[in-house]
Amino acid sequence: HHHSSVMPEPTMPQAITEEEVRNLFQLWNSALATEDADVVASRYSKNAVLLPTVSDVPRTSYDLIQDYFVGFLKKKPQGEIL
Repeated sequence: HHHSSVMPEPTMPQAITEEEVRNLFQLWNSALATEDADVVASRYSKNAVLLPTVSDVPRTSYDLIQDYFVGFLKKKPQGEIL
């Protein structure tokens, strides 16, 4: 096993905490409340894949995610953590 200071050892990603999940959910839910598809779509990462609940088309780009929320937000959705 060769160890080089140039090549750092791989590190495992840190697990997300329940509080972090709740905070991310609140950011997303607040975006829904704006009823603005651009605001909601901007919550997704550049390489996100959205498998929407009311569409059978995977959304794999900002434009496709934004397009989905144009229609979905007309239903005035709000999420809740149970």
